[in-house]
Amino acid sequence: MRIPSLMSGDISRRGFLKAGAASAALAASSKWSSAYADEPNVLNYLSWPGNADPYLIADFEKENNVKVKIKEYVGGDQMLAVINQSPPGSFDVVLADAEYMHLLHASDFIEPLDPDDYPIKDFWPEFQKFPLHWFDGQLYGVMTDFGYLGLSYNTNTFKPEEVESYAAMWSEKAKGKVGFFDWYLPSMGSISLSNGNLPPFDLSEDKFEAVKEKLFSLKPQASGFYTIADIFSSLTNGQAQLVPGIGEWITLGLRLSGVPVDTIIPKEGGLQWTESLSIVKGTPKKDLARKFIQYTTSPEGQVKMATKVDNKKSIPSIAGWKLLNKTMPKDAEILRMQLGKPNVMDEYAAKKIQFRQLPSQQSIEDWNDVWSEFKSA
Repeated sequence: MRIPSLMSGDISRRGFLKAGAASAALAASSKWSSAYADEPNVLNYLSWPGNADPYLIADFEKENNVKVKIKEYVGGDQMLAVINQSPPGSFDVVLADAEYMHLLHASDFIEPLDPDDYPIKDFWPEFQKFPLHWFDGQLYGVMTDFGYLGLSYNTNTFKPEEVESYAAMWSEKAKGKVGFFDWYLPSMGSISLSNGNLPPFDLSEDKFEAVKEKLFSLKPQASGFYTIADIFSSLTNGQAQLVPGIGEWITLGLRLSGVPVDTIIPKEGGLQWTESLSIVKGTPKKDLARKFIQYTTSPEGQVKMATKVDNKKSIPSIAGWKLLNKTMPKDAEILRMQLGKPNVMDEYAAKKIQFRQLPSQQSIEDWNDVWSEFKSA
């Protein structure tokens, strides 16, 4: 079955949805079971949904004569719970958001890695020693992809110059049109940025109270709180016309399929989400797990990560960028990963990007409680 390439522009909105359904159907045979833990020819993979798409893993399976079986989670807290509740050896690799890496390390859930085993020297210099992946001089995760979160908007309603600041969310024009991705971290992180907090998650109690006050002032502007699937539909049907804390991983696919949306990094800055692979402590298949990380961070694996039909990503590998420009130049242009031209590293160089991290001076529960209170207010 051929899944159309959204990047090549040969897919309509209907085709985009069909492609996502087809991808889900193809991946169904890759679902994880605890019975696979002892199978030597099975790689047990704990990950966000969609990462066992044949587009991403078929070559690895063929090259190593194995099957990848995926246990999907939604959200870092669920990921930690799954690992904690599973016997050692249940999983071989885990794909996690970088902000959860220190919790995985603190709980002794992941193995230390030898950086020489992986093509990290092919990465952009900014990512070769990514701080959220190292503890006491030891590497525990290898970056696979990243992206920026800012302010996404309906281009029929708002002009770019009207959304250069998060202040646009408080405008009369935005009343009842501000949608929220229902996760406290990026949503409240954006509000913290709008208050001038750098970094946005390391807040004194006074600054935290100020973020809470500013967040609650947005209640009259809110159109709703949305899951990932609902974010796509609310932007498509116009129910939400401004959404803080999301980015091109959502709006690029919609825009290419005809929905009038875009994402901007406001003058106050944006957040970087980062995904990375780690080897799970207790796996009897360290060699296979290592090969999977090597495959995913190879130039070929990186191009696949960047161009998956239903989730576009930026990649850290310069070698991956070069291969993308050579083999899929139109995709490189659309993804803003052209070498020697304006590209996604420009925001990084301009110091407009802050890492998405867990709260440092308050607990996760403190931030979640504020978010729950805001939704029910």
